[in-house]
Formats: sequence, structure tokens, C-alpha cells
Amino acid sequence: MIAFPLGATTTPAELARDPHPRLAELRAHEPVSWLPALNGWLVTRRDLALDVMRDAETFTVDDPRFTTAQVVGPSMLSLDGAEHTRHREPFAAPFRPREVREGFAEFIEEETDRLLTALEPHGAADLRRDFAGPLAVAVVTKALGLVDADTATVLSWYDAIVRAVSDLTAGHAADPAGPEAYARLRAAVETTVAKGATAEKGATVTKGATVTKGTAAEAEGTAAEAEGIEAEAEGSAVAEAEPSTTSLLTAAADRLTVPEVASNAAVLMFGGIETTEAMITNALLHLLRHPDQLALVRADSALLDGAIEESLRLEPGAAVVDRYATRDTTLGGAAIRKGDLVTVSLAGANRDPAVFPDPDRFDVRRDNSRLQLAFAHGPHYCLAAHLARLETRIALRHLLDRLPALRLDPARPTAPQGLVFRKPPALHVRWG
Repeated sequence: MIAFPLGATTTPAELARDPHPRLAELRAHEPVSWLPALNGWLVTRRDLALDVMRDAETFTVDDPRFTTAQVVGPSMLSLDGAEHTRHREPFAAPFRPREVREGFAEFIEEETDRLLTALEPHGAADLRRDFAGPLAVAVVTKALGLVDADTATVLSWYDAIVRAVSDLTAGHAADPAGPEAYARLRAAVETTVAKGATAEKGATVTKGATVTKGTAAEAEGTAAEAEGIEAEAEGSAVAEAEPSTTSLLTAAADRLTVPEVASNAAVLMFGGIETTEAMITNALLHLLRHPDQLALVRADSALLDGAIEESLRLEPGAAVVDRYATRDTTLGGAAIRKGDLVTVSLAGANRDPAVFPDPDRFDVRRDNSRLQLAFAHGPHYCLAAHLARLETRIALRHLLDRLPALRLDPARPTAPQGLVFRKPPALHVRWG
């Protein structure tokens, strides 16, 4: 007798194409199931998913098999405990709510308008490649402060790194373009840090003062963020530090080695572009597929945030997160052995009917959609979640305002796909 018959017949191709029917079966009958095709466990129930993501001592990311680390090296994404905090803290301050608004809102508005002004006369576009992707890349490039790297260059690096990580996750050899792209990113980080340090030295001599980094306020804010993620998921405010004018990468290099800065910059680039491009594209697809819900949002702009959260719930840009058991344990009745891969299905947890009634329905008025786990949970809650939400909100508002006849191109249908990262390969639309 097979202990996990559903898991035994679940294939990566099924999970990449249309995972939701199978995830619903697993959640109902095998909420922690062994999948031979993944050589690991798949967790699909929301409460059990939270148990895994909250308990970094039992379920860690710090394992040689962690795919992102194989491509870009150790970073805040692939470390736990004190090392995770050491890598994450130097990057946290610019991504807190107030600093995101003050540091990025105007730039996002301007970049959104610039992209739409270029697209508007054409009457049709692929909004993933022509709008969502370039916007996400521009914001990440600004956030990192990379010198000598334009958006097209950063996008090419990102594409190659994503392909390599996806190859490894699927059990294939990584596309060699991924490590090559990371080497170029690392060189750009080294150049940025070197130029930033030179500029700061000059500023120190001229002004007779040094720049203070890593203040107590920043440390407290980061600790609150790392230890109080559950409050964040419920909408609580996070402590905010005063804005800093210091380059993010240069400031981080005061507390990390340059290779460590580069690894974390790759993770921020990787997460910032992937998360936001997917958020914008998936939210647009959901709205355009549901004219009744789109009409509600057009009639009441306050529902736009609800539409974004619902889209994140139904189709998180990152469908899964991986952990590795540090000891023998039991989860949802399953006996997990030390060293086992434990994959949390964020897509499965987000459609748990115990939390979200009628879970497959897109409802911009759903009152608890913010309980979705698209940004993960616990110490690895997405550092740039506030920035991703701001970008998506501004992008959708401008699209709906400037293109009132926006609609899907019926000749070019699309749907989200991907085992790990889920979004449409293209989003062809028309207007006018």
C-alpha cells in the first residue's frame, strides 16, 4: 500500500501547468504528502505551512541543496539565525513603509507614466514584457543604486539567474548563463561599492563629518521586522528609521564583505523583479478576466488594494518555498526525517477553504485576503513587500486610468504557468 497515493502520482508538469485542482486534493487528503517526483514533502494546508515557515530551527533554508544559494552563494535568503540577521539588517531600512513611500513613490509614478506614454499610441502590447518587467527592473536598479548598469542589462542578468535557479529546482543542470550573469552582477556591485566609498571619503574630508550607518534605530526596526512578522501580516506598523542618503550597497559594505553584498544584491534583484513583475501581470490578468470585478474597482478605487491581495492569494508569484528538516519530527501526521526536503506550497495554502471560503473565486471585496502568504512568513518574510505593493498599486491605477478600454487580446489567450515562479509568459492586451 502506498502511504501517499496522491503524492505518488503528482508530477512537476502538472504543478507547473495548472496545480490548483491537485493541490486541493492534496490539501484535503494528504496535507503533508511525499512526492517522489520532488524527492521531498509538499505542505499544502495553511496552518501547517505557517508551522514550517515560523520554525527556522526545525525547518531551515541553510542547506547545500538550496537552489538559489547554488547560483549566487550564501545570502539572507539561504541563511538562518544570527547569520540571516547579519545579512538582512544592512538592507532593511529603505524597505520600511514610510521610507518606501518617501523614497520610491515619485520615481514609480514617473517611470509608469514614461512607459505608458511610449505604449499608448500603439493600441496593443504585451504588458508583461513591455510594462511590468521594465518597471520592476527600473525600481530595483534604483533601489540598489547600481552604477554603469541600465535596465536592459539588469533584466538580462535577472532572466539568466531565474533560469538557472528554475533548472536546479526541476532537477536539471543549471543553465551556465546564470552563474555568468551573477559574475557580471557581482562585478557591477564591486564597482558601485568602490565608487561609493571614494565619494564618501571625499564628502567626509569636505564636510568634516562621517556618515553613520547601522544606527540603533535601524537595528531596532530590523529586529522588529524579523521577530514580528506575524504582526506585519496582520497589517501592523513596523518601526521606521530616518531616511538615509547613503547608497544601499555602499552602506551594506560597511557591515558585510563585498561578495556578501553581491549575493544579497542578487537576491534583492531576483526577488524584487520576480515578485513585482508577477504581481502586476497576474493582477491585470485576474481583473481583465473578471469584468464584474474590474467594474467594481473602476467604480471604487479603494477596492484596488483588495484586488491586489486577491490576486496574490490566487496566484502568488512564488508558488513554493523550500526548507530542510534539521531533526526528525512530525508534521500533519507525517513522519519527517532529518535532512528531508520540505516544500511549502504557498499556492496551496492560499486557497485553504478553512480560511478562505469559496477559495477559487476572485473577489476584490474579500475581507481577509491580506492573510495570503504570497510574501512567505516568519523570519524570511519578503523584505521588499511594501515596495512591491506600492509598485503594483501605482501601475494598476495608471493603467486603468489611462487605458479605459483595456482588454485581453482574444486572439492570444494566456494563463500563469511555472513550477516555482508563476505568471503568464506574456499578457497581450488591446485598448482604444
